Amino acid sequence: MEQHRTGTTDMKAPRPAATPKGENISPLTRPVRPAVARPTSGPPVSDVYDPHFAESFGAFLVNHAIVDRLVLDRARRAARTTGERFDQVFAKLGLLSETDLAGALSRYLSIPIVLPADIPDAAILPELITADFVGRNKLMPLRSDSDRLMVGVTDPLNDEPARALAYLTNCRVHTQIFVPAEFDKAFEALYVEPTEVSDEATAVGAADASETDVQRLRDMASEAPVIRLVNQIITHAVELRASDIHIEPNVDAVLVRYRIDGLLRTEQTLPPGQRAAVTSRIKIMAKLDIAERRLPQDGRIKIAIRGVDIDFRVSTIPTIYGESVVMRILDRTRVELDFVKLGFDAAHVAGLRSLMNHPNGIILVTGPTGSGKTTTLYTALKELNSPDRKVFTVEDPIEYQIAGINQVQVQPAIGLDFPHALRSILRQDPDIIMIGEIRDLETARIAIQASLTGHLVLSTLHTNSAAATITRLIDMGVENYLLASTVKGIIAQRLVRQLCPLCSIPHQNASYWADEFARQVRGLETAGAADFRQPHGCAECSRLGFSGRSTIAELLVLDETIQTLVLSGASDSQIAHVARERGMISMYETGAIKVWRGQTTIEEILRATRMG
Repeated sequence: MEQHRTGTTDMKAPRPAATPKGENISPLTRPVRPAVARPTSGPPVSDVYDPHFAESFGAFLVNHAIVDRLVLDRARRAARTTGERFDQVFAKLGLLSETDLAGALSRYLSIPIVLPADIPDAAILPELITADFVGRNKLMPLRSDSDRLMVGVTDPLNDEPARALAYLTNCRVHTQIFVPAEFDKAFEALYVEPTEVSDEATAVGAADASETDVQRLRDMASEAPVIRLVNQIITHAVELRASDIHIEPNVDAVLVRYRIDGLLRTEQTLPPGQRAAVTSRIKIMAKLDIAERRLPQDGRIKIAIRGVDIDFRVSTIPTIYGESVVMRILDRTRVELDFVKLGFDAAHVAGLRSLMNHPNGIILVTGPTGSGKTTTLYTALKELNSPDRKVFTVEDPIEYQIAGINQVQVQPAIGLDFPHALRSILRQDPDIIMIGEIRDLETARIAIQASLTGHLVLSTLHTNSAAATITRLIDMGVENYLLASTVKGIIAQRLVRQLCPLCSIPHQNASYWADEFARQVRGLETAGAADFRQPHGCAECSRLGFSGRSTIAELLVLDETIQTLVLSGASDSQIAHVARERGMISMYETGAIKVWRGQTTIEEILRATRMG
């Protein structure tokens, strides 16, 4: 991000400055003209509706690889058709998240982003600048001195509120860019009275002990402060690119935690009196039974977050201090169904595509929960999907909808489980079948039967390595001769955090790790020069030093040698040893190559897998 340089040039407003409604400004304190400072290094922005702005900002986005040409052309068409501002179209269509758009405008205008450290502990100049003015104009004072006022704005291209504020305060106004979700969170903390929720929730906290007072729970969950709180929790999680929201009751607090890039972090702590209100609100949104607090429940929510439709998978389970709620965020805009963009190296992509060319057989993707198995299957289905093939999936739940594919949702409550659905699908003349997960022997046998009758079957399994998948299926009761004849390949995978490309720094022990890797790791001959790096932290990565995740994997192809081992009842360690002798690169080695290239850290690889 470019360094902010404050200049003295006034921003040119497209219309005369407006006085804040309801504010009485004395002529003695009104300056001759509003003074709004902006960086002299930024590009001139005289009219955000001018085609020259769209051309300039669009070229900037493409040149900095923030969007590609196809996305840019789509945004231009939408702006022309709807009359919307060119920059705002990206967020409204879901082409860029509001965080990414704010970062792009920050770089384009050379105006810094508002960081958590910039937000004051209390409202600035509250006697002059009212909460109504702050909320209505999305402009928040951050700090002030005798003649200078720093403000955060969600729309840096509209300077009228800042000019009005300059008239009001007789100060020179300097701006920083607020991510909208961060503005909402700061506004709640500084300008909204917190007693509305807690007093109401505390008053009815005893409702948790009653299973009959459903109406009080429903009324409490429908209060505006509770709705606003839950919406803020959800919106902030989406803006931070979290994969899950965890709401966990404890003895003296309710923890709100986000899983970001695979790791949990506590985002906020709520008083215990808010537990019933927040939980009930989420259950109402997910169409769950708010009176039932003794049994686990599962549901779904689909809501628009800042113009983008996002699905949430909701799970509740009773604990000693109340119901624990987990919301899995299924944001289609963040999923790129491309093997290379998911992090697979060229050898794995070639191997997977070779397996996908088989007319029949079983391809398995394995790993623990949250390792990206389903995304890998969707990517394979996207490549296999064509007008001359009929593709069916059986899933629980359907996470992403793909045009041209027949997707079936399992519903055990009415008897539509995996085996039942699969038997019916086999009568639908499919070419390719994707099974969300092989959970039992019956599902495994139907998958094998489908592969033996000319179908290509893709599915997932929970195992720690590719070779261990064979042992797991045999333990289920599948005969080894059936596995040897039907399973074509197994890919085991994990997700590791990627270093932030903007702030990572050279590793302090780079020479030591270079020597270690040169002795242990195969495949470095094609990895280029060693570039060991470590996290540092910047505004773009929320000071974490990491941004996004990448896949590390190992691909076991069942050729004749491996098939012979399976038929002989070899252990998973024996199978893995022979496979490595025949060229299989282990997950650890795949990750080590990413460390060698400076994409992640050795600590991430050791956290996700084991050496060898």
